[in-house]
Amino acid sequence: MINIRSKLTYQFVGLVSTVLILFSFGVYFFSKLYLEKRFFNRLQDKAITTATLLFDLQTSDKTILKLVNISEKSTLSDESIYVYDEANKKLVFESQEPYSALFSDLIPTLQKQNKEIFFEASYHQTFAIKLKKGKLSYWIIVRAIDGNAKEALEDLRKILFVMGWIGVLLLGLSGWFFADKALAPMAGIIRQVNDIFPSNVEKRVTHPNKTDEIGLLVSTFNHLLDRIEQAFVMQKMFIANVSHELKNPLTKIYAQLEVSLLQQRSPAVYENTLRSLQEDTRSIIQLTNTLLTLANTVIDHESVQFSAIRVDELLWDAKTQLQKWHEEYKVQLNFDEFPEDEEALIILGNEASLKVVFMNLMDNACKFSPNHTVSVHFLANLEHITIRFCNSGNRIPEDELPFIFNPFFRSNSTAKAVKGHGVGLAIVSQVIKLHQANIEVQSDENTTIFTIKLCHISK
Repeated sequence: MINIRSKLTYQFVGLVSTVLILFSFGVYFFSKLYLEKRFFNRLQDKAITTATLLFDLQTSDKTILKLVNISEKSTLSDESIYVYDEANKKLVFESQEPYSALFSDLIPTLQKQNKEIFFEASYHQTFAIKLKKGKLSYWIIVRAIDGNAKEALEDLRKILFVMGWIGVLLLGLSGWFFADKALAPMAGIIRQVNDIFPSNVEKRVTHPNKTDEIGLLVSTFNHLLDRIEQAFVMQKMFIANVSHELKNPLTKIYAQLEVSLLQQRSPAVYENTLRSLQEDTRSIIQLTNTLLTLANTVIDHESVQFSAIRVDELLWDAKTQLQKWHEEYKVQLNFDEFPEDEEALIILGNEASLKVVFMNLMDNACKFSPNHTVSVHFLANLEHITIRFCNSGNRIPEDELPFIFNPFFRSNSTAKAVKGHGVGLAIVSQVIKLHQANIEVQSDENTTIFTIKLCHISK
């Protein structure tokens, strides 16, 4: 695989080389046009000079015309001048013997064009112009080779070719140098990242310039490390809490079995022991099921199926199910705002997980209420559905409110009075996040209120 340094160098060399090539072609092309135009002007001057001598000064002696032509300093390479009488179809002046294609190709072409022309053929540039003298028409043809221009263009090609390769070489070296300089901070960042291990996950990557692209990358990576560190801490706490929650019932089970095996006992004692073991086993099963529910909600949330749910009916189902398990619980449902449109009662969600949320909140409210009573207030409109779970009892300390949704967190004011594992509210929080809803907690001296706001299905 090509590294970034090489890739940047290749891209830089390729881009600038393309610009240089286009520039070189432009220089060559416009130089060629300039030389052609300059030679065209020289041929035109020759034609005008010849016409002046022949017609204005009426110098008809061919020898004198040739001597004048030869004496000029601007004699062109392989120059030949012809004056063709169109009416009599003959040459009235030639500086050299006519070439073979003069009468067969050029003159018929001139008669068709009937205007001045300039073209190149067989290394010769040819200029022809038509002049009228009285009733007669004459074509003045000047033909020559622009040897100087060809040599200049050849030299220019060589210069552009050599300088182009030198430029590409210099571009490659400079591109490599600047790419190395631009990526130099990355080497330091790589070394810092390689020094980060689970044992020192609190370490962070540093970069002097926090506003450039590398600085933004470092900042993003440090935010990732923050989340990883938090995950490590939560993992350690989770393992410690699970171990503690499982250790107590397992230790109790082992102790009861060990005591039962010390000596022969009556059937009634064995029955009491088995009932105690059953209760401890039920506690372990409840804890493991709750942990599985939490894990499925957090890890496998993408597989959760959503469908249209009537929240009022789901509340009734949760109330009925909870009171089957705990006959002493009292759940009071109050539909304070009940819409006429049934669509306002429907949300998009997962029925099983939302039922767990409602049962957990009802169960917590009843457990921590002296009279085991929860009052549920239901308010629905076209914007959202609001459900409040209210119970009387001990106040949740304000400094503990931010932590009540953490797994295994239990308030000091209730941990000893009520049995539990501290996982229920963690499940509630994850399910609420899964449904993109909100949950708030308010607690004073007499009342604790959990408020859920669920978005309507149309939202």
